[in-house]
Amino acid sequence: MLGLSRYQWTVLFAAWLGWGFDVFDGLLFNYVAPNCVPTLLGLEIGSPEAKHATLFWTGLLTSVLLLGWAVGGIFFGLVCDRIGRKRTLLLTMTMYAVGTAACAFAPNIWVLLACRIIASLGIGGEWAAGASMVAEVVPENKRVTAGALLYTSAPMGLFLATFVNLQVAGNWFADQPEVSWRYVFLFGLIPVAVASIVRVFLKEPERWTRSAGATAPPRLSELFSPAFRRYTVSGFLMAVIALLTWWSCNAFLPVVVSHLAQTEAATRGLDRSATLALVEHWKFIATACFNLGGLAGTLLTIPIAQHVGRKAMFALYFGASALSIFLTFSDALPAEMRLYLYAAIGVSVFGVFGSFTYYLPELFPTRLRATGSGFCYNVGRILAATGPFLVGAIAAQGASSAVQILFWVGLVPLVGIALMPLVIETRGRLLAD
Repeated sequence: MLGLSRYQWTVLFAAWLGWGFDVFDGLLFNYVAPNCVPTLLGLEIGSPEAKHATLFWTGLLTSVLLLGWAVGGIFFGLVCDRIGRKRTLLLTMTMYAVGTAACAFAPNIWVLLACRIIASLGIGGEWAAGASMVAEVVPENKRVTAGALLYTSAPMGLFLATFVNLQVAGNWFADQPEVSWRYVFLFGLIPVAVASIVRVFLKEPERWTRSAGATAPPRLSELFSPAFRRYTVSGFLMAVIALLTWWSCNAFLPVVVSHLAQTEAATRGLDRSATLALVEHWKFIATACFNLGGLAGTLLTIPIAQHVGRKAMFALYFGASALSIFLTFSDALPAEMRLYLYAAIGVSVFGVFGSFTYYLPELFPTRLRATGSGFCYNVGRILAATGPFLVGAIAAQGASSAVQILFWVGLVPLVGIALMPLVIETRGRLLAD
């Protein structure tokens, strides 16, 4: 099927699972934040003080996650080029699973922060290992398709996070929001079982095995040498624009939707139990729209990248991102309409990430592939970390609502369009050894 052998499909599926659970574990906190943060701070869930604290801590913890993600991505990118794709994939999956599950036992917000840092290091490291392995194993003419298919696991990871949160917080423990979030975090252990199974079927790519035995270990400084500087800049700029936009929007999806649902519930005169149920239901609708849009947008990168090239593709997606954000967070929209407009944000803001799994590996040779891809994709998170923090901090101070602030996030992808002259086109280029 699609011209891939059984083993190539096995590699793609293993990396698909790794990245899907990566996203699943990474976003669990954002779903439980409206219950988790007030509980750990001793505040009444749903109170004005709890809402302000949730906005602030969601922004702070998301920014810390991104910083740890960046450090893990850069560090494990180097590790991956030294010890191999398979071992790095399994190591990072185990790290982020254990770190996420440990959040369930956090007695206060600071221990939760420490557990999130541990998880973030593994989350950051997994991407480069999986993307490099897929790029090196599949045929040259299937790299774009395989790379985009690999990223479809991101919407699936978000679907799983949404489903788990809905079942646990919305159904099983609907009347116990103070403890439901702990059980949600325990589901973060699932990747450990998956990693144990995956390790049986994988072997190191022949490209990496040949390169590791014939060349010197990679150094991070090589990315800035005259031979690779332009490629590093191109990959970094596209990644940082996409990351800053995605995290500024999606980190606050559960918080924004919770606020919209609580306001609607007050208008309807609903009691506490009905309000909590409406909150979880609306979070599910918005996230499902965002994920379905992201899945469609990810798959659309295949024909767009193949027919018009990578450079034009980035420009199209960034333009659509700006338009969808301005529309979704504009004034005077009915609350429920915003939920469904998250589909447009998904197609553009989320969908563009389907390209990085093939674009970044195309920029670097085998001995530097994970190092370069990991650096470009993850160092941008250091800058992207400012987005969620600033949005959360400003909204928590009451300067403006989160919806009004998110409207201005639409300017970020417009900056990306202005950077197009610095982007390197890789369409038709063979993967370099």
